[in-house]
Amino acid sequence: MFEMLNNGVHNTIWFIVAISVLVAFHEFGHFWVARRLGVKVLRFSVGFGRPIWKHTAKDGVEYVLAMIPLGGYVKMLDEREGAVAAADLPRAFNRQPVWSRIAIFAAGPLFNFVLAIAFYWAVFVVGIPDFKPILAAPVAGSVGAAAGLHEGDRVLSLNGAEVQTWSVLRTDLISAVLSRQPATLTVVDKAGTERELQLDVGKVRVDPQFLFDDLGLDRYLPPLPPKFGELIAGNAADLGGLKSGDVVLAIDGEKITSFQQLQKIVASHAGESLHFELQRGSETLQRTVLVGSLHTGGITRGYLGAASARMVNEDKMWQDLGAELRLGPVAAVPAALQQTWGMTRMVAQLFYRMLVGDISVKNLSGPISTAQAAGSAAKAGLSVFLGFVAFVSLNLGIVNLIPIPVLDGGQIVSCLIEAIKGKPLSERAQVLVQQLGLALLVLIMGFAIFNDIARQFG
Repeated sequence: MFEMLNNGVHNTIWFIVAISVLVAFHEFGHFWVARRLGVKVLRFSVGFGRPIWKHTAKDGVEYVLAMIPLGGYVKMLDEREGAVAAADLPRAFNRQPVWSRIAIFAAGPLFNFVLAIAFYWAVFVVGIPDFKPILAAPVAGSVGAAAGLHEGDRVLSLNGAEVQTWSVLRTDLISAVLSRQPATLTVVDKAGTERELQLDVGKVRVDPQFLFDDLGLDRYLPPLPPKFGELIAGNAADLGGLKSGDVVLAIDGEKITSFQQLQKIVASHAGESLHFELQRGSETLQRTVLVGSLHTGGITRGYLGAASARMVNEDKMWQDLGAELRLGPVAAVPAALQQTWGMTRMVAQLFYRMLVGDISVKNLSGPISTAQAAGSAAKAGLSVFLGFVAFVSLNLGIVNLIPIPVLDGGQIVSCLIEAIKGKPLSERAQVLVQQLGLALLVLIMGFAIFNDIARQFG
């Protein structure tokens, strides 16, 4: 219980750090462009609700840090919100030309993309710890198996683009499946022979819950002995009577030869009971364990809460599989731009697939899942956390460009309608549109929070 509470606090702290940075930069985009275009800014707030800190600068701008860090706003002088002195009328937001208002609305999402580029640049300079793109044996009957891939094949390129790490391969495969592009892999086998293979991505479901199951691909890991190391108190393994040092001989009668085999069986039996045959010292024991559930990225997998007992002589094997992508400050610039563009395309494709029903809305994540991801990324190291913040910044920029009235994208569409008509929408129409937009946004957030809660309780 204490560990769960500690993890919750850890996740919350890093979530607040990440979201506060993203919101502050997003709102700074609106603030900076508004001021450059001559609009008077009254308040710059990071967060909503009761202020926990505020300061009024010499130029009259009130800077606020508020209690709820799930957003922010820039309040500008506007005749629609109160009386404006005659001398200040030229600086009122509502008096600005349509294209100036569009620029102010677009600046927030644009700054999120700029921030993503900056963080991806930092990730490449710091270095990304990863694994070489070496494949495990593809699942029988999968697309990977049908293409002729084998255990130990190392992927050199996908559709002509060099693949240096496993993470790059995963991202590129997801993009290929989402866009239904041909996926041509160049691989080299254990004997050093290169060959070119075609993956039939048309047979792969685009939903992230099933995509890699259909591909049948996973990274190669050296076989570890099926022996338990550390167990997390209060989790499935501990509650089922398993102990550190136990060697698993069989699960439900199936002989176990590696920890990876054990993990695959457990992962596919979330919430089910498995019968373990164990060796503990000189004894052979039987234990029935109710497998727990772990929910990440919209996917539910079985979970024991037990780590492998690592052996000293395994270190060399893991070192041989490791890879780190590190670039100089100059070379990191085009790499960051390319990464930002590639991830933006992928996120946009995921949104589109969800909109047309190819991907379940169960994949929507809310603040709980985002906080858990932030905590995990922070534990994994600086470059991983920076990459996480960059990815969330991209999502924030894209989401805000969706043409929902209360979002920046909706406001831009409203301005474009005004430009075409030659006059703004009537006040009644604006109120109605805003109410519909708010209702839609609440519905989407409700789905995301419901998914978060459902994942926590299986």
